[in-house]
Parts: sequence; structure tokens; C-alpha cells
Amino acid sequence: MNFDKIYPSIDLHGEDRVSATLRTKEFINDSVFMGRKKIIIIHGKGTGVVKEAVFKELKTNKNVEDFHLNMNLGSTTVILKENK
Repeated sequence: MNFDKIYPSIDLHGEDRVSATLRTKEFINDSVFMGRKKIIIIHGKGTGVVKEAVFKELKTNKNVEDFHLNMNLGSTTVILKENK
């Protein structure tokens, strides 16, 4: 199943570490504000630099409840905490 078509997603292909981190933070904040519970971050496979930056942000972001790498290894599903 192609989850990036069902859930809101952001595609970070071509981003560097800094811009990937900033765009991930903004996407999470916007998603929480809009009441989304699940989002997809497409970081690609490549060298792993973008995925590493995204995972570092996800581990420390207070709005992230959980996350896991998807089977295709080029994207990550993120479960967000409810906005209270």
C-alpha cells in the first residue's frame, strides 16, 4: 500500500541536513496545528544523510509520539501526539 498517498507527506529529496531538519520541524508543527495524527516523511535512500537528520529531529521533537521506517526504506511514518 502506498501510504504517502493516504497520509499527508513531505518529500525531502535533494535537501541537505540543515534544510531537511528545518522542513521536518515545520511540517510536524503544521501537522500538529492541523490536528493530524499520522504523517509520512520521504527522505529517500541515498547516502542516508537526510534520513539521519530526520531521525535525529524525530527523536527529540516533543510532538512526536512514535515513528518507524517504512518497508521501502525511503520513508518514515510518524505518529504525532495529540494537540492539547
